[in-house]
This record gives sequence, C-alpha cells and structure tokens, in this order.
Amino acid sequence: MRLILIRHGQTPTNVTYTMHTTLPGPELTRLGRQQATALVGALANEKIDALYASTHQRTELTATPLAADRGLQVLIRDGIREVSAGHWEGASDHASHTAFLELAFSWPTDPTTRVPGGESGLEVLERFDGVVDEAVQSGAETVALVSHGVAIRVWLAARALNVTTEDVKRRELDNTGVVMADRASDGTWRVVSWAGLPTGPAGDEPRDSGPAGQPL
Repeated sequence: MRLILIRHGQTPTNVTYTMHTTLPGPELTRLGRQQATALVGALANEKIDALYASTHQRTELTATPLAADRGLQVLIRDGIREVSAGHWEGASDHASHTAFLELAFSWPTDPTTRVPGGESGLEVLERFDGVVDEAVQSGAETVALVSHGVAIRVWLAARALNVTTEDVKRRELDNTGVVMADRASDGTWRVVSWAGLPTGPAGDEPRDSGPAGQPL
C-alpha cells in the first residue's frame, strides 16, 4: 500500500508565521488555492483510491480540486488534524515556534510529554494512527491524506523505519509538499520520496523547495 501525505496549501497565517491550530482554522490564500489546483497535475501519475482530509477547512479546500479530478469523495477525519499549539496558539515569534517544534519532535522517542494546554504525543500518534489504520483496512492500494506539517512529520518520525527525528527537523515540508510512504507486508512503513526527492542517508538530499509558504 502507498500512503501519499500532503501538507495543505498556503493560508494567511502561514504568510504571517502565526500558529493557528484551532478549528475550523483559516481558509487558503489565493496562492494556496493555486497550489491546491496544481496538485492535480503534480499527482497525475499516481493512482489514488481514497482521499482524506482533516477537520481544518484548509485541508478540505486543498483536497477539493484533486477529489473533483479523480471523482472521489473527500473523507473528513479529525484524527489527522494539526497538533494543538496549546498556550502557543496565536504566537508568531521565533522563540515560541522553536519551543513548540522542539517539544513535538521529542515525541517519537518520548510521546508522554504534553504541549502546555494541548495534547501529548501519545494522543497525537493514536489519533493519526487511527486514520491510517482505517485506510489500510479499506484495502485501497493508494490513499492520499491531506494533513498538516507538524502532524505529518511527527507521525513519519515515529512510524517510518527510515526516518528519524533529526530527519524531520531538517526536511521541512512546504505548503502542498508531498511525502510518499510504502507499507510492507509486515506492516512497517518506509518513506520513498520527500517533496519529490528520493530518501537516502541523512544529509544526502537538499532541503525541499516547495511552492511557497512558511513550513509550520
């Protein structure tokens, strides 16, 4: 099975580098809508059997052009929403972003810690796993999940055998950036490409250069 993990298109809060993780969240900017439309061509060679989006409206808006092109229903699932920023909600300063990311990226090795006023790593991974498990059990060969930068990177660091915490710190994921992961017969996951670049030993690939927007 192949899992196509897609970060949503650009939002106004991406432009201002503001953390906004509450529901329903912001809509897409004009560029964000263009990015969503561009996904149709970017994924033209990928057979997609099912398409999921989170409960944040920015992910459903990102998924809509792809769904229309493929004749698919967008399946909305709360489990793949963005990690709650807790008491950092609304912050736009570098120190707050750094503190939030450092805590979230500690979860692959210590998921018991909690964002102040927000979630623990156990809660985030459990809810994201639930949606992935639903996709696996559906029997679909290729499933696309439109989710969020931190949620995608944390899940990959915890669940993909060839991705580490240091990898996700270095490999940012820009708006509508795509990560492809394949599931082996033993149930394990491996990333096969990150933002169009094949995965390899740490440091071998350049920083991904997505279409636009701040990686958050």
